[in-house]
Amino acid sequence: MLPLGIVWLVLMVGAFYMLLWRPQQRRIAMVRALQSQVRQGDEILTTSGIYGLVVRLSEVDAEIEVAPGTVIRVARGAIGQVLTETDGSLDAHGEATEAG
Repeated sequence: MLPLGIVWLVLMVGAFYMLLWRPQQRRIAMVRALQSQVRQGDEILTTSGIYGLVVRLSEVDAEIEVAPGTVIRVARGAIGQVLTETDGSLDAHGEATEAG
């Protein structure tokens, strides 16, 4: 019975990897790709639902103009979607498309 138990354990670990771990890593990679493509002048939507125009970018944060003369500072990780079409690597929702 011991070999059957080991096979079952290996199958469970494999299922966990394929169903949970791998898709999460893909999503993280897509978000990082999206956030690295953000440029000054892009219209964006933050993860909290704020629309704005990027007026300044740094490695860790961005300044977003949400109304004429009103600029807020947000963490770069808070950028959820890019609404400005820059090239074919973004889908209709402004999210990075999965490469292959």
